[in-house]
Amino acid sequence: MTTTRYAALLRGVNVGGSRKVPMADLRALLTDLGHGEVRTHLQSGNAVFTAGPGADEDTLAARLEQALAERFGFPVDCLVRGAPYLRAIVDDCPFPADGLEGRQLHVTYLNVPATPDRFAAVDPVAHLPEEYRLGDRALYLYTPEGLGRSALADALARPALLRGIVATTRNWNTVRKLADLTAEPTS
Repeated sequence: MTTTRYAALLRGVNVGGSRKVPMADLRALLTDLGHGEVRTHLQSGNAVFTAGPGADEDTLAARLEQALAERFGFPVDCLVRGAPYLRAIVDDCPFPADGLEGRQLHVTYLNVPATPDRFAAVDPVAHLPEEYRLGDRALYLYTPEGLGRSALADALARPALLRGIVATTRNWNTVRKLADLTAEPTS
């Protein structure tokens, strides 16, 4: 039986003392859903797991969202991405990632394609030296002073731009680590 390795990216958990999802509970929940080789990375809602043939990212995410809501009593948006996609995000980075600190480069993963029309209202010149580029269901953000001080990140996260979209951001260190973890051979 062929299995595929995936990463689950949970949005907005374990931040600021609310919406707590302990990583041990997340691992147990994914195992209860029938997934194998479950691991978590950091405390911010990143998990890696295997799923059998026929699984698709959207169905896996929907099942995980339902299980999280039932277990914790609040909704958690989730994105699930397979190993080839996560590797492509790293390989296709439009910024010189090797020359930057992990806190300076981020990827915002989206559940829909990142179209130029959606983000046309964000004036790139107004936020220099910060920059963003569109990827495949992703935004790449270069923030020299980090995400916490980024006016560009705030502009890109406006509800009007993200209406109806699931979006969750990871720093470059986490982006690379998830690509590496999902690339490991399955048992």
